[in-house]
Amino acid sequence: MRGIKIHAMVLAFTLILVGAGATLYQILVLDIPIKEDETDTVWVLDARLNFTAKADAPIKVQMHVPPKSDHFLTLNESFISPNYGVNVNQQDENRIATWSVRRAEGEQTLYYRQAISQRFGRATSEGQGQQFRPRPPLQGAEKLAAEALLEPIRQHSADVETFITEMIRRLNIPNDDNVKLLLGGDTSVENRARVIETLLAAAHIPSQQVHTVRLADSQKQSPELWLRSHNGKHWVYFSPVTGKQGLPEDRLIWWVGHEPIVKIEGGSKPSVSFSVAKTEVNTIQLAQTNDAARNKALLTASLYELPVATQSTYRVMLMIPAGVLLILLLRNLVGLETLGTFTPVLVALAFRETEVVTGIVMFAVITAIGLSLRSYLEHLRLQLLPRLSVVLTFVIILMALISLVGYKLGIEKGLSIALFPMVILTMVIERLSIVWEERGSMHALKTAIATLIAATFAHLLMSHPQLSYFCFTFPGILLVMVGIMLLMGHYRGYRLSELIRFRALARKEL
Repeated sequence: MRGIKIHAMVLAFTLILVGAGATLYQILVLDIPIKEDETDTVWVLDARLNFTAKADAPIKVQMHVPPKSDHFLTLNESFISPNYGVNVNQQDENRIATWSVRRAEGEQTLYYRQAISQRFGRATSEGQGQQFRPRPPLQGAEKLAAEALLEPIRQHSADVETFITEMIRRLNIPNDDNVKLLLGGDTSVENRARVIETLLAAAHIPSQQVHTVRLADSQKQSPELWLRSHNGKHWVYFSPVTGKQGLPEDRLIWWVGHEPIVKIEGGSKPSVSFSVAKTEVNTIQLAQTNDAARNKALLTASLYELPVATQSTYRVMLMIPAGVLLILLLRNLVGLETLGTFTPVLVALAFRETEVVTGIVMFAVITAIGLSLRSYLEHLRLQLLPRLSVVLTFVIILMALISLVGYKLGIEKGLSIALFPMVILTMVIERLSIVWEERGSMHALKTAIATLIAATFAHLLMSHPQLSYFCFTFPGILLVMVGIMLLMGHYRGYRLSELIRFRALARKEL
């Protein structure tokens, strides 16, 4: 017996660990939300391109658009350009959209829009960069100024990161003659980045310019310039103005390199303006409506892959174990005596259609009439099957009468009685009548009241929307419930009702 108990406990704890582990994996690793109403931030980025078309000339416009990144999830991408042909090509780290048209006149406006989310994005290792860069052809005073700056930087740095940080710090010293010479009086961000790249090349350290857009509500903003260098393991980002290391999480890389964002043939005066808008989208809906998000969240292998009608059925079915567990706790720990374990759960399911108060009234009325009918049939000495058949038929007749009366009186709840499981009511009536005969009318009444109380609590639990979502989204929790049920199967302690019942004995012992 002891071996069987240990076996059951090991099995129970194994199921609990497996179920809890699967649930935590979905929450912590797959980033699936715990709450159904949890929303996610979606950023909508618009790039507006304006230019003037030359008359009687074909037009070809090339503009950098954000490259694909695992850090952000692209929900949709659109090119709004009437009468223009559009294609997108990959060029090294960049993506370039090309608009073309045979003829156009006057002012032209093209739009690019992208909606992204960080919810199901994943930080991945970035591509390899150059490890060595030849010296630039510096001559004369510029060469001397560069060497004068690089010598102390080498002495005060230990690796690529500290070298670049120290360089940017020294370029911010306004009274340094070498800095003044290299900047040439131009302190713009673009010129600073050019000087930094030149100095890094003189130290054989390759670097790239990175143009980013900040993810913040704004009607108009300009790309922000950053520098990056590969340290042999990953890219290291730096602000060319402050020397701050690390690209912020709210920056989206738009393009890499020195090239302008747009090139145009057959037009003039191109200008690009950026705007960013923030919206909130339900996280689960976001994952369901996007293939990339579904794959990242592994929703393709979950119950969300089922048809919508089937999902609704399973949302109810997966709550049955929760109701059964509650009834088990009420019976084994509290000592509530009900008509079995599954009958209160079935009654609780029926309450989904009738609601609790109406369901209790209908249950009481139909059960009372059914018990009276069953008591009358007992005098006829009928066998079990014919007796149940008669009771079932009269239950259906009674349900139809209640629905008809409710309809005539304008009581809509009376119509839902047709959905009340007549088989459940028939079996309840039969089992209550047996309890009545074996243990008396008072015990049958207590059992019926206890069954209704347990069914009410089970209904409140099973109809809780958050719990329903949790069990449907994280079905591993069902294994945890099974483990608890196995542990309860070997519980032999006192019940709460027994402690109250025998409290007088405990006082005498004291």
